[in-house]
Amino acid sequence: MGLSSHSVALLSMAFAAIAILIVLISIVKLHPFVSLVVVSLGLGLAVGMKPAALAQTFEEGVGFTLGHVAVVIALGTILGKMMAESGGADEIARTLVNVAGKRGIPWAMLAVGIVTGLPVFFEVGFVLMIPIAFTVARRSGSSIVLVALPLVAGLSVVHAFVPPHPAAMAAVILYQANIGRTLGYALMIGVPAAVLAGPLYAMFIAPRIGAVEANELAEQFVEREAAAKVPSFGLTVATILLPVVLMLLGGWADVLTAAGSRSNAALHFVGGADVALLIGVLVGFVTFGLMQGISRVRLLSMASEGLPATAGAILLIGAGGGFGRILQNSGVSGAVLEVAQHAHLSLLLMAWLIAALLRVSIGSSTVAMTTAASIVAPLALHTVGASPELLVIATGAGSIMFSHVNDGGFWLIKSYLNLSVPQTLKTWSILETILSVMGLLGVLVASAVR
Repeated sequence: MGLSSHSVALLSMAFAAIAILIVLISIVKLHPFVSLVVVSLGLGLAVGMKPAALAQTFEEGVGFTLGHVAVVIALGTILGKMMAESGGADEIARTLVNVAGKRGIPWAMLAVGIVTGLPVFFEVGFVLMIPIAFTVARRSGSSIVLVALPLVAGLSVVHAFVPPHPAAMAAVILYQANIGRTLGYALMIGVPAAVLAGPLYAMFIAPRIGAVEANELAEQFVEREAAAKVPSFGLTVATILLPVVLMLLGGWADVLTAAGSRSNAALHFVGGADVALLIGVLVGFVTFGLMQGISRVRLLSMASEGLPATAGAILLIGAGGGFGRILQNSGVSGAVLEVAQHAHLSLLLMAWLIAALLRVSIGSSTVAMTTAASIVAPLALHTVGASPELLVIATGAGSIMFSHVNDGGFWLIKSYLNLSVPQTLKTWSILETILSVMGLLGVLVASAVR
């Protein structure tokens, strides 16, 4: 028995909406936020939603998504800014490289990417950490490709898999996943994927990529002066990992303590993403600021300087949530379920595939993950045995599939590493594809053995 004509019509309009979105972003060069709003409202009208209900539905989607994510974005950005300004990020890199030696540099940079990427966006983490990569490459005589690819692999895997990163956090909320268990799965699946995509692939491709021309940007960063006083390696790592540890404890609160007890309630409270990151920021004010002789005025300035850069990401996340809510309320989710029933696709594969198609088409991993989760979540919530935590990871893995010329991250990597377009495709684009495919395989294995 085939699909109903109503489902075919809904899916056709949804695909048309996505195609129009691609054209507006990639060809017309309309801002992604404006494109998402226009396409969302246009899809709602096309499927017959009443204008008043349409506007309300979009606003509800935006509000629901940002209500849980905006605070996380702000606090994570402030913490990352303080870490960079205090010199703590540099201290992490220096210590790991000194311990690892020249042969261990790719592995050290992977660790740098994972650890420093925990509280910040990929783009923010990359811009903050790339000076370290330039310095390491210069001092060790290594190729910048060999040094930088493991770094971006670490940043990318935590950006896509690990809450409280905004898109991952939005997926946690939509799937109603346990944040602590999601973190556990994210690290268990993400770290091996990053090892393959980062150090191992970098060691393979660096000798084959060809010469990279001299980079004036690298010279500028390498010559910058070091801070007079910086937090120690241990203090920096402890501060950055504090929110993650708190969230892990919150996720396992019911296992560690008796349900309904005060200790149980306390762990759930401090393990929430907002509170855990707030505690991390407050501790960071001391460890990254006051203990390093940074004035209260400068600390306030740090907190303010990092936030404007997040405005674009916040708008995209909110608009993606609004688009997803319209897809849900218009009946598209039901049509997707009907397709899945006919195709006999598992929810995990469906989540990965939808996110991957959106990522390759639109470019934004944030939009891909948020939208895919919005489509699949209503199905998952009514499916017995579905693992919401693994669905978060599957969606995140799909959302980083094959970054190319319609993705801002592609041009960021190309510009900073001074690569040609073919070189960027051979390095960054393939790296992202490895992370995506390995993430899916890890999810499927974890689902089979859990």
